[in-house]
Amino acid sequence: MVAMFNFMKKNPTKKPETPEQRAARDSAVDKVLLGYEVGTVSIATMITGLNREGSQLTLDLRLPQNSKPETIQQELGQLLHPHGITTIHMNVRLPAPGKGAGSTLPKPMPKTTNAMDSQSNAAANPDSNNNVEPPITKAAPTQSSLAAHPRIRHIIVVASGKGGVGKSTTTVNIALALQKLGNRVGVLDADIYGPSMPTMLGVADVKPQLENEQFVPVDAHGMAMLSIGSLLDGDNTPVAWRGPKATGALMQLYNQTNWPQLDYLVIDMPPGTGDIQLTLAQRIPVTGAVIVTTPQHVALLDAQKGVEMFNKTNIPVLGVVENMALHTCSNCNHTEAIFGTGGGEFIAEQYHVPLLGQLPLASSIRAQVDKGEPSVLADDEFAPYYLSIAKNIEANINKFAKPVDDKRIF
Repeated sequence: MVAMFNFMKKNPTKKPETPEQRAARDSAVDKVLLGYEVGTVSIATMITGLNREGSQLTLDLRLPQNSKPETIQQELGQLLHPHGITTIHMNVRLPAPGKGAGSTLPKPMPKTTNAMDSQSNAAANPDSNNNVEPPITKAAPTQSSLAAHPRIRHIIVVASGKGGVGKSTTTVNIALALQKLGNRVGVLDADIYGPSMPTMLGVADVKPQLENEQFVPVDAHGMAMLSIGSLLDGDNTPVAWRGPKATGALMQLYNQTNWPQLDYLVIDMPPGTGDIQLTLAQRIPVTGAVIVTTPQHVALLDAQKGVEMFNKTNIPVLGVVENMALHTCSNCNHTEAIFGTGGGEFIAEQYHVPLLGQLPLASSIRAQVDKGEPSVLADDEFAPYYLSIAKNIEANINKFAKPVDDKRIF
């Protein structure tokens, strides 16, 4: 059954937001949704669609049978109003009652356009709920219900709560390190808005082939790699897509690719805890997540939110990588903790997960990925750091492996 609720009437037209204001508001809205729970379950796992237009927010939700949409809508409205959301539309679908509960249709709900007018609308339109959709009896998918990919043993996501912490550089070097340890490795660039894997692996000009309506991954130093960046016309082509289109692109890259037999598929995630992360948690069988952070206090705050998101979506956190931990001056050899100390250790201890490794702040690490030859590939002085991280990942990952469904057909 579908019903639409508005929290309150629109405010008068306001001055258009700047991109910075929009980004700040969207981030605040995401944090509210991630933290709001229906019973003991985060509402983020019940969202099947989300759209923001100015001060309006539209949510498509699959709610549990005994939930109260009006209460949820009112509480969310109160939480989101300080962040500029003055109107909430909720397209709600409830499962059918169990056997012996009477009608096979969901419990009728008032169909209103304004929460303050709901009672008067219901009285004036007693038959407004006659035209209902068939009930949805299947809950939104969870990690425990997702079967493993038939040709991929482990899927690892590398994530960070914020940008600028060296997540993509760490991802590409971890993937190469796992390959150097004798594994068959693939890389999926899920950073739809800022794809960098093709450049970092030196295959920016290589386009994937199509075979039987499936992408053939690009061969990047022996690894199977696919990125939205490989499909764009140029490096300066922007990906200006709303959330549903971006998440659709991610699922197409994952599902419509003829991945070879892999021990590991390493996914480079975009920063933050938004639509792409939630879609991945509901639709891709992830073995575990690696969190990348710097020791800086602000980065740690966002990294903690990333850990919490994975905890709420039942994705194990394999460990934490502390990037840019120490810098050694190339002139005087003085070592300094530019971004602080102990950040990675603090998160590891707080959430009882391993500290997989600490990486130095070195210009040559950046220079190597800029020219398409990451440190592990170049076998430079920093390659052992990434090899150590890869060994620590391998040491504990098997206990998180998902059962393989050999009968899956694409």
